[in-house]
Amino acid sequence: MSKRVAGPEIERLIQLLAKLPGLGPRSARRAALHLVKKRESLMQPLTAAMGEALEKIVICRTCGNVDTSDPCTICCDPRRDGGVIIVVEDVSDLWALERAGAINARYHVLGGTLSPLDGVGPQDLNIESLVTRVREGGVREVILAVNATVDGQTTAHYVTDLLANTGVSVTRLAHGVPVGGELDYLDEGTISAAIRSRTTF
Repeated sequence: MSKRVAGPEIERLIQLLAKLPGLGPRSARRAALHLVKKRESLMQPLTAAMGEALEKIVICRTCGNVDTSDPCTICCDPRRDGGVIIVVEDVSDLWALERAGAINARYHVLGGTLSPLDGVGPQDLNIESLVTRVREGGVREVILAVNATVDGQTTAHYVTDLLANTGVSVTRLAHGVPVGGELDYLDEGTISAAIRSRTTF
């Protein structure tokens, strides 16, 4: 049994940090020690920022984004093309697409993927509100930007079937060889997807 090397408050901090994605027990200990050493310059501002975030952050009822206003900043932006909705699994995917700056559209966050083995059905996801948004009109295209996993593709097919009679174009992100990628380093699934999604040169 390992001995406790710090007081219960610090141990609690380590345990909470270890629950964050990408932080295991060892990384959590290092992060906690760094926070303790930088109490005034880092820990106090971080505590204040977390308290403010807890108080002000809301989920956008239109798209499912995380923001401090509802509707969110993206849904309220008149410069966005409201005729195109990009469907993503999670807010982190929305943020990744925004960082890329590849398209100036609106979003819809599903909140996960269909996963019968994990007991996640359509009622557990933000799917019905997507169908409602499309049926309200003004949408030309729905881009399914879900992950290329079995659950992601199952979800994409389910959403496509639901939107089949709406007259809206349903597309998906291309799958295949990434820019700068070398065939020798790619897995078989990626290469197969690239062959199937080939385009005119």
